[in-house]
Amino acid sequence: MSATNYDVAVIGAGVVGCAIARQLSRYQLKLALIDAAEDVAMGASRANSAIVHAGYDCPPGSVEARLNVKGNAMYDAWCADLDVPIQRIGSLVIGFDEQDEKVLEELYDRGIKNGVPGMELISGDRAREIEPSLSGEVTKALYAATGAISCPYQMTIACAENAKENGCEWLLGHPVTEMKVVDGVVEITMGEEKITAKHVVNAAGVFADEVSAMLGDSSFTVSPRKGEYMLLDRTATSVKTVIFQTPSKLGKGVLVAPTVDGNMFAGPTAVNQTDKLDTSVSQEGIDQLSALSRKSVPTINLRSVITSFAGVRAQPSTGDFIIQISEVCPQLIQAAGICSPGLTSAPAIAEEVDSLLRKAGAELVEKEDYNPIRKAIPEFRHLSNEERTQLIEKDSRYGRIICRCETITEGEIVEAIRRGARSLDGVKRRTRAGMGRCQGGFCGPRVMEILSRELGIPMTELTKFGGNSRLLTGVLKED
Repeated sequence: MSATNYDVAVIGAGVVGCAIARQLSRYQLKLALIDAAEDVAMGASRANSAIVHAGYDCPPGSVEARLNVKGNAMYDAWCADLDVPIQRIGSLVIGFDEQDEKVLEELYDRGIKNGVPGMELISGDRAREIEPSLSGEVTKALYAATGAISCPYQMTIACAENAKENGCEWLLGHPVTEMKVVDGVVEITMGEEKITAKHVVNAAGVFADEVSAMLGDSSFTVSPRKGEYMLLDRTATSVKTVIFQTPSKLGKGVLVAPTVDGNMFAGPTAVNQTDKLDTSVSQEGIDQLSALSRKSVPTINLRSVITSFAGVRAQPSTGDFIIQISEVCPQLIQAAGICSPGLTSAPAIAEEVDSLLRKAGAELVEKEDYNPIRKAIPEFRHLSNEERTQLIEKDSRYGRIICRCETITEGEIVEAIRRGARSLDGVKRRTRAGMGRCQGGFCGPRVMEILSRELGIPMTELTKFGGNSRLLTGVLKED
């Protein structure tokens, strides 16, 4: 079997891998984006806190600190180009006693060393002026004006789409099973298929250590840490800013925050585990989130929880991002061990990998026709009546509401499928169909009908998120 030859293969289609693919798609390269899952944003990028972190809690002098602060500053431009929402609402880390206040002062000092702008140590009363729903027991807070919220899976999808528009090939549903260097290039085996690449970028998330070991580099390990969340309906008590409690050795602490779509959530927990695929939600985790979220916001209405979910984030054995040319295999660029703040740092990581590829000998020549702009699917629910009328005149499918909770039309769902959605969750991440109060109870079957029709496959082959997650087991009777 003859292999397809690429200049660069990026392994991992989370936010970091897709940001790297977008960055590299500006060059005259034959570029591949590879992932074992059938879609992008299927790992930590579909289930995290969606926070654009200011950068005050990273260890000074670390790669993580440098790229967090740089990435935060890059986010507005990337979101503008990619038509991804961002809201600069600021963040508060709150303290309840003298011990917490000492931690706040340490975080402030770290932030100064890391070059974080717009920070203040403020009193509890001042914090409540900024966030009226805050607990009356808060005595002090660290306010960071550059804290923001975005959408992790929208950013991932947008980067992947923009990369594809600029020539990057998606090799999704292609688990990498073996790699070896042959005559100076990397031969990549993906089941029955083989490709070669002059350079490989390892952005495989919790599996990055396993990918690295395939090329003989076992210099680090990655451990999975699960974080559970509760998502509340839009009717719940609203908060205006991101509210953290003081962090622990396991993470940034439980937070309460709004989403760019108008919901509110609480999370995450931090549970070290061995299973890299376990995203189950426990009663213990929910009980912990309930107690800690009420501590921050006593009026939070937990009866408005519409779903709970969990994500698994990568914890590197090195204690820092691993972004470097492999010392064992010079064809391998590591973008590994990207824990929180990976979402924030993704644009800066992409530029770092760009620089490392140059050092590794890649010839990066700018395309004359590179287009950095990507437009999102029109969101019918946010359009004016005049804009809705114009859209329906162009495509009548935008006049048929499929998801009542989120006001999502058939036109949006069809466009999501055209752009790459192959499952119920793929449509949901691209359109929000099924993300409302009923969680797909009404629209799920209708979305399935559209998927079946547009993909030309029977309903019994449809999945929730790819793999073996079949939605139907069979047909009771034929028509």
